[in-house]
Amino acid sequence: MNSNKAILSNPIHLLAFGFGSGLSPRAPGTAGTVVALLIYLLLPAMSPLIYAVMILVSFVLGVWLCGKTAEDLGVHDHGGIVWDEFVGYWITMFMAPSGLIWAILGFALFRVLDIFKPWPIKWADKELAGGLGIMLDDVLAGIMAALCIQALAVLIG
Repeated sequence: MNSNKAILSNPIHLLAFGFGSGLSPRAPGTAGTVVALLIYLLLPAMSPLIYAVMILVSFVLGVWLCGKTAEDLGVHDHGGIVWDEFVGYWITMFMAPSGLIWAILGFALFRVLDIFKPWPIKWADKELAGGLGIMLDDVLAGIMAALCIQALAVLIG
């Protein structure tokens, strides 16, 4: 069941693995975040309320997708599961200034926080199980990165 073909043929696993980006042999979380960035750039302009609803739906879906995939694979937080990176990056970009430079800055901030996991990100990563545990550390990294972007936008603007 752990083969790439089996993962990609199951729609739940396909989404959890970020449309296959999580199968990257190197830095699957970064590969997943690149795909999240590309999706973000393709999204139409939307109000903060609609964007927040999109994030909430993606989060709730992600808790289920990631939990089910982890259970099916028999690994708590398989490195290839990157839906959590999608949601974390999209949270990072909530109400961020528009423009490619901000999207790239958001990417960098999110990846740094997701990789180094300062408190409380590390706590969530270690202490919470299941789909919620898989999702929550990236949600926290996204919130922290979003706060950094907002602070930079205020300082620059």
